[in-house]
Amino acid sequence: MVDETGLVGTFTVELQWAPEGVPGKEDAVDVPAGPSLFTAVQEQLGLRLISRKSAVEVLVVDSADRVPTAN
Repeated sequence: MVDETGLVGTFTVELQWAPEGVPGKEDAVDVPAGPSLFTAVQEQLGLRLISRKSAVEVLVVDSADRVPTAN
């Protein structure tokens, strides 16, 4: 996820949404009713999620030791 809002600072938000259906569980009755995540973000926070490709920095860890060793 890339933040292009231009907003600075830390925010605490509460978002009410319902998970989308799980493949193979379309007839489940215990799925709560509510908006999808994308709809909830737009309606409740006034933000829009857009799917697109973007260049981002990636950190690759080749290996890790369980027990630290001396330098």
